[in-house]
Amino acid sequence: MYNKGILLIISGPSGAGKGTVVKELLKEEGKYCLSTSVTTRAPRPGEEEGVSYYFRTEKEFKKLIENGSLLEYAIFCGNFYGTPTKYVEQQLSEGKNVILEIEVQGAIQVKEKYPDAVLIFLTPETIQDLQDRLRGRATETDEVINMRLRRAREEVGLLNKYDYVVLNDLVRNATERINAIVETEKFRAARNLDFSEQFLSKKGVDTNA
Repeated sequence: MYNKGILLIISGPSGAGKGTVVKELLKEEGKYCLSTSVTTRAPRPGEEEGVSYYFRTEKEFKKLIENGSLLEYAIFCGNFYGTPTKYVEQQLSEGKNVILEIEVQGAIQVKEKYPDAVLIFLTPETIQDLQDRLRGRATETDEVINMRLRRAREEVGLLNKYDYVVLNDLVRNATERINAIVETEKFRAARNLDFSEQFLSKKGVDTNA
């Protein structure tokens, strides 16, 4: 059956808990790996270079675009975000499920290049829940929070571009839902078109019977 890696894109509104859910998924040893994005935004407290993001200047980021080194890129709240291509392709070829935690714009770009990619929109139950989470982080001004809420309304309007919507009411529940999606995807007929050949090639079987 299907033994290649699945490209799993997790996006959704800022404050939906994407980072927390991804960290929980990565605890499942050998099942997932995370592609670290490049960004021009300033590091937040506790974020590390090469772990949270690769932090680059706008000039450096644009050079990556010119060199064709990014699988996708997008501008979000005035900052550039992008995904390095080489790492993703290598991990998929080795059979690992690669997680991209990226914005909606980037997710749509990747889906166009990789139709087999699985797009998951992670979200809290209501816009009020989202606002409470953003304010609870206490890391941004009211102006930035309001900008993120406006953007969240726009992102929800693009749900038709996604394969699945996952409610992040509790981190444990969200990760279980995503694991179930990945396992289901591995058994999709479209991912196993070579199975009939494998099935009929078993030694000792008379296929003309």
